[in-house]
Amino acid sequence: MDSYKSHVRDAVAKLVQASPLVSGLLVDMFCTTFIDVADEFGLPSYIFYTSGAGCLNLTLHLQNLRDNHNTPVTDFNNPEANWNIEGFKNSIPGKILPRPVLNPFLCDGFLDFVKRYRDAKGILINTFPDLETTTIEHLSKGETPPVYPVGPILELKREDATGEGRGSEILTWLNEQPPSSVLFLCFGSNGCFNETQVKEIATALENSGFRFLWSLRRPPPRGVVSFPLDYENPAEILPEGFLERTAGVGKIIGWAPQAAILAHPAVGGFVSHCGWNSILESLWFGVPIAAWPIDGEQQLNAFQMVVEWGLGVDVKMEYKEDVIVVGSEEIEKGIKGLMAEGSEAREKVKKLSDRSRDALAEGGSAEVALNRFIADVIKNLG
Repeated sequence: MDSYKSHVRDAVAKLVQASPLVSGLLVDMFCTTFIDVADEFGLPSYIFYTSGAGCLNLTLHLQNLRDNHNTPVTDFNNPEANWNIEGFKNSIPGKILPRPVLNPFLCDGFLDFVKRYRDAKGILINTFPDLETTTIEHLSKGETPPVYPVGPILELKREDATGEGRGSEILTWLNEQPPSSVLFLCFGSNGCFNETQVKEIATALENSGFRFLWSLRRPPPRGVVSFPLDYENPAEILPEGFLERTAGVGKIIGWAPQAAILAHPAVGGFVSHCGWNSILESLWFGVPIAAWPIDGEQQLNAFQMVVEWGLGVDVKMEYKEDVIVVGSEEIEKGIKGLMAEGSEAREKVKKLSDRSRDALAEGGSAEVALNRFIADVIKNLG
């Protein structure tokens, strides 16, 4: 990001020249180097944090341990450790710390990003108080810049949200299914598995007996950095006869209009990688999650969903490695726990769906936080 600093400086200079009303610089959570640009122009900086308050709280805690308590970053890479961190109800297992923290070669650079958050005048977070109550209360004690829970920020009007175009066939199939009967499996833009794992998932789905809609993507060739692609012929990677045996209850797709699918009344459960946007969408539409995180901060998100909040079930919390295959019995157990009628998680998710919508209603927590942010921006100008 440092290489872009001069370009950002030029853009800000033009804005400041054109208008005396520029009141600050709002930067992405990974663009904290641009705080230096704001400082050059005497402007306050604010962070837009696209993940949840839990991830922010955890990374600030680890940064504080490194910088103020002389904790070596190598100590963080201990899967057997349990971290007691204020703002969480439960201790955090070392095995679910964000991936950059577990890598000593990446950890220092990552925590340097996090350290700069403390130089900002405030942090806007894509969350809402009824979801992360304990963490937001902790972050509001004054030990960090003010936090503004302005979420849930969702994009529900794109093609992949409305189901128009490529998604129309999928929604037509869902229209033919009973209410809350379909298990939806989707693992995000980068979500894909090797052939062995795909066969285990297929076996679990068939043995579970539940209806399913599975977004199955082909991994990019080894050594190639790109997004997964759709299979031209999914039968090539699935167990022999699987498509024929499950034709009456299941559908294999490639790309998925996730929001439109979660919004459909036929969907009763979501096997997800637990990306933060996917979590917010599932809660908005009241669909419980079976957590199968893959990378990034998804393990922490999954831990919060399952352990901290009781809003889902666990398929596998550990990081996915090429040599690790989750067996069909373990997957089937997660599916059955998720789809069970009257489960505690299902009832909690329904209630939180209402709270999620309340947050965006007139006078809701998002409006309150945004108004507080605007007032603070004006105050910080003085």
